[in-house]
Amino acid sequence: MIYLGIVGAICVLGTQPVKAQSAEPPITKIPQLSDIPRPHTNVKDWLAQQNQQTEVTVVTGVRLNLTSSGLEILLETPTSDKLQTTIKNENNNFIADIPNAQLQLTGDSSFRQDKPVAGISEIIVTNVDTNSIRVTVTGEGGIPKVELDDGDTGLIFVVTPVTSSTAQNPTPPTAPLPLVRGGEGEESQETPPTQPSADANAPIELVVTGESDTYSVPDASTATRTDAQLRDIPQSIQVIPRQVIKDRNVVRLSELADNVSGVQPERGYGGLSSLGFRVRGFLTNFETLRNGFPDYGYFSPRDVANIERLEILKGPAAVLYGGSPTQYAGGSGVINTTTKKPLAEPYYSASVTYGSYNFLRPTLDISGPLTDDKSVLYRLNVAYESSDSFRDFVEYDSFFISPVVEIKVGDRTKLTFEYEHQKYNFVFDNGFPIEPEVLQLGRNRFLGEPNFANGEVTFNSLTYRLEHEFDDNWKFRQGFNVLSANLNDARQVSPGSLQEDRQTLDRSFYASDEEHENITLQNEISGKFSTGSIRHNVLFGVDLARNLFNYIFAPDLELSINIFNPQYGGTPTPVEGGSPFGRKIVSENVGLFAQNLIELTPNFKVLLGGRLDFNDYSRQDRVSGDILDKQSNTRFSPRVGVIYQPSDTTSLYFNWSNGFSPQFQARSRTTEEFEPQTTQQFEVGVKQNFLDNKLSATLAFFQITKQNVLTPDPVDDLFSIQTGEQRSRGIELDIAGEISPGWKVIVNYAYIDGEVTKDNVIPVGDRLFGVPEHSAGLWTTYELQSGSLQGLGFGAGLYFVGEQEVDLPNTFQLPSYLRADASIFYRRQNYRFAVNFKNISNVKYYEVDGYSIDPAPPFTVLGTVSVEF
Repeated sequence: MIYLGIVGAICVLGTQPVKAQSAEPPITKIPQLSDIPRPHTNVKDWLAQQNQQTEVTVVTGVRLNLTSSGLEILLETPTSDKLQTTIKNENNNFIADIPNAQLQLTGDSSFRQDKPVAGISEIIVTNVDTNSIRVTVTGEGGIPKVELDDGDTGLIFVVTPVTSSTAQNPTPPTAPLPLVRGGEGEESQETPPTQPSADANAPIELVVTGESDTYSVPDASTATRTDAQLRDIPQSIQVIPRQVIKDRNVVRLSELADNVSGVQPERGYGGLSSLGFRVRGFLTNFETLRNGFPDYGYFSPRDVANIERLEILKGPAAVLYGGSPTQYAGGSGVINTTTKKPLAEPYYSASVTYGSYNFLRPTLDISGPLTDDKSVLYRLNVAYESSDSFRDFVEYDSFFISPVVEIKVGDRTKLTFEYEHQKYNFVFDNGFPIEPEVLQLGRNRFLGEPNFANGEVTFNSLTYRLEHEFDDNWKFRQGFNVLSANLNDARQVSPGSLQEDRQTLDRSFYASDEEHENITLQNEISGKFSTGSIRHNVLFGVDLARNLFNYIFAPDLELSINIFNPQYGGTPTPVEGGSPFGRKIVSENVGLFAQNLIELTPNFKVLLGGRLDFNDYSRQDRVSGDILDKQSNTRFSPRVGVIYQPSDTTSLYFNWSNGFSPQFQARSRTTEEFEPQTTQQFEVGVKQNFLDNKLSATLAFFQITKQNVLTPDPVDDLFSIQTGEQRSRGIELDIAGEISPGWKVIVNYAYIDGEVTKDNVIPVGDRLFGVPEHSAGLWTTYELQSGSLQGLGFGAGLYFVGEQEVDLPNTFQLPSYLRADASIFYRRQNYRFAVNFKNISNVKYYEVDGYSIDPAPPFTVLGTVSVEF
């Protein structure tokens, strides 16, 4: 992670500086339009550049100095206050581009130093062209921490290495830096300069772009609740950055299942766009996190406007997140969405998307400091969306707003408040029943009832986070989140079964009120220390959570319809013996956990963890008010992982983990109590980086065994039953990154053998529904890097999904399909124009959830215009 700032006086503690010799300044050339840095230059910087086009700042030398925490890079120039620096990072590289500057060393035009200090593998300072300089600092174990200062003798980069997930802050070597040869072959060895003094009246002007537009992300927090490097995590975890969301023009998070191996989208309740996925063969409807807090995605569509990235951890994660009432830690994976954070520099972005079926989506994203000293930062994301649908009589609209305020209380203390609000009005669409005849219907066929099936979701979430660093190695984090989701006065039509004529569909009509509330308090301490030559990265914490799930359904009505020749507008009749039905479920959970990532040697690490959960819940009948049952569960969840790294680019790993989750949100037709679901996973794999860490790959072999799994009741699919045992095993491959400048790619393949292994109802050997045996995905973009068409780019995607069972017990299969997507975009200065084409082949395919079949959209076009400053 890169920290940028303007610091005061910097004490030079090291000795033996290295200097490249000076030379006379060059003759400046006439500036060209292509010299303007893009695409992140803002208007303020661009205008400043125009005023300085004829004044190229000359850097006459490069000097390295050791410090107590790393080293300094000094670019020698008497006019450093005129330098404007654009910052980005790629993989382990910190990159600073300086326009309107020229590096002039005696007999050479570049500076390079290999392994100048522990944790830094390379430093390069070179001319990108005749009017700009690039500084690249490559870290060994992660992106270096870098601060900038304006000294009397030049621009200073203060570098603190990050060596590994278990390493403490580096101690500077006692030996001097290796000598760097100057342009004439002479070695330079001089006395270190005196402490530089910053000019308060001429601060360095920075444009901070945050993460670059790469598809490969080097770290993730979901697997360890720390900012660990992916190569140090002995478990498969895939990260989808914002750039993929932007390039594909994703408006529903479920679309990102295309870009991760072994993951399928899970249709939302009533056609809502939920956060549910199927990971390695099993549903994750409730297994979602938002910035590490429990999130409820079943009837809460979440807007993508403030999403920075999506992290998918494959395998049980109860060791860190426990067995809560939302079941988000007991399955085969955890979905964690990370939201955008406030920026220290002013940032303004707006976009408008319009497309097929009257789709309209304007968005606004603004950020910056609220105080002159930048101790208070803000960010605001706003989005509105409305659309008709390829489905008859279906439409929706949504409004979303999310303000964030970050307060720097002290040098080592930060406080953040984040609020999210969304209101979503929609037509309740339950898709098609699980009957083979429905595959003959057009995708637009609506089997509900116009002007009856509708609902409104109101979602609110408030989060508070306190982070305090005791020193460079130990820190405390406290987080508090209150979440509320309400589905009010929803009226829906639920498809039943076809009658004997195989064309008349029984339908149930009912109204409902449903609400979900969750309160979570997280407290954790993390630290790094050494015992002899062994390094430790430890985490200790306690979580407290209270969860409420409350629903009531009105008496059932019924009215059949002919699926091939629907006649709408009939009057439903009451179901004989129908009566209101509802439950109020309250759960309270306390979890204690500990974790240690141990570095036995620099290339051999062990991850150990355990969590103890205490869970109490009660279930009350909403109609009678009677307490139906109470239950207490105590469960220990362990995890063991081993990782061996034979080189800086290769990691071999193994993990064994367990998970559990209480199952009291589902309904049993016989009102029996469900046993907690248990999960066990074994996984081995390899993580490999290519092309100087610009391209990363993960190959995993896994087996997951789950017991007490809930499946739809074959007698009445409004209820659930518990099967004996289900197993999923297979192979997964994920590749993401940049092949060459401007050419990015994200590829995946999965083979999954998922089946029922023990059951009293479902035949043993039946395949898990919605899980293709083979699936693969490819998305790639290329942007021209130079010439008159610089900024023009193209994208293409291919997605293959094999045959899928639609339910348990298996009754029939959905056919395999190959879908194609494409895009064309153009970036010019602060503007971006894009057109996305989805399902170009217009293939007919479906999403399933074990209860119904949901037709996917046909050929769709979305056009977007955006601007950012």
